[in-house]
Amino acid sequence: MAGFEVAGKKFRTEADYRAALRDQAKIKEIKAKVHMEQPGEVIALYADMQDGEYKFETSIGNDFDDKIYELAEAYKKQGYNKDSKLPTDKKKFLKKTAGSRHKAVPERNLSKPPEKQADQKSLRQGRKSQVAAEKSGKTGMNTDTSLDAYDKDMQKEIMRELNKREKRRKLTVVFCSVVAIVCFGYFGVYYYFTDRTEMRYASLAELKGSNTLAGIAPSVTIHYTDDEELELEVLEEYQTLYNKNKSLIGWLKIADTNIDYPVMQTVNNEYYLDHNYSQEYDKNGSLFLDKDCDVVHRNTNLIIYGHHMKSGKMFGNLNKYSSESYCKEHSTIQFDTIYEKGTYEVMYVFRSRIYNEDEIVFKYYQFFDAESEKEFNSYMQEMAALSLYDTGVTAAYGDELLTLSTCDNSEADGRFVVVAKRVM
Repeated sequence: MAGFEVAGKKFRTEADYRAALRDQAKIKEIKAKVHMEQPGEVIALYADMQDGEYKFETSIGNDFDDKIYELAEAYKKQGYNKDSKLPTDKKKFLKKTAGSRHKAVPERNLSKPPEKQADQKSLRQGRKSQVAAEKSGKTGMNTDTSLDAYDKDMQKEIMRELNKREKRRKLTVVFCSVVAIVCFGYFGVYYYFTDRTEMRYASLAELKGSNTLAGIAPSVTIHYTDDEELELEVLEEYQTLYNKNKSLIGWLKIADTNIDYPVMQTVNNEYYLDHNYSQEYDKNGSLFLDKDCDVVHRNTNLIIYGHHMKSGKMFGNLNKYSSESYCKEHSTIQFDTIYEKGTYEVMYVFRSRIYNEDEIVFKYYQFFDAESEKEFNSYMQEMAALSLYDTGVTAAYGDELLTLSTCDNSEADGRFVVVAKRVM
């Protein structure tokens, strides 16, 4: 075990250890090229990491990913963008600006208005006079500022006010302490789940195509009705993954992005909102196919949901499709079911929301099947009208569609949607 240690972290297997060394070398290479004190370079680096240019295999890389994310967000809050660049001679720059600030500020204190400065000066002089009078033994001035100088009613009022202030101070301290503990706890849990999720899915990607558990249960028997029984063979590429979790229904991948995840399906649309492939609680959740979709008796439209994570995980980067140029560079989506492979081309990109049941409006999340060509064309017209731009891709009745859906904060219960047509 001692030999499988990198950067203070221990790894169970030699394969994990070598992966950690690769991550460490990749991080060293990145640090050699990127100046961390330059906001523009850090922000550009994180954008590249979100686009999948740098992929890490272990917690060593995931920790570095999180640090770059935090640093980039901090720079953005200060108003920097990927084109920002600070002077390279930082010391000279700071010395110069400090000198100019010194010249620009007069010797008198400008933080208070002139009348306030005069009041402060008078107060200081009064205090000096009081001290001098006490030292010289003069008693003509009343210098007793203790409670005894006031009558009993005033003393009670003063003590009551002091007690109120002390209680408020203590409550404020307690409240701030609780908030700090909650915040640190939240971020601790968040990064724990993020780190664990990345390691889990990195290992799952390696299992895809593995024959570790392949061949144990290569076929699945599905009973649709008493008269219909289908026996389907699971693709060899997904047999190991299927044998580890029978809820696996496929795999979604968009080249040159971080979207490269297994897709799950259960009898409800709640379980995988906060559970991962290993069926552990995970606030990142999993990508999952709507419970009403059928990959065997193909629906007109298959709908896959995923969380919009701020870290970019799951569908955190799906809203990049709001840019037409990004769509052109990532127009192809690969969605394999466990039974067959499939390639799709992006057709519509739009924003929508979850509507009330009584609202008569197009609800994309209820579109699974078109019973006629007229109904299909009506759905296409609705989505085309919502689309942010024209991709030039169209569909005809009988085509198979794929819809990717995630949350969108542009409005209450907002959703960001990408619809693609199967081409292979």
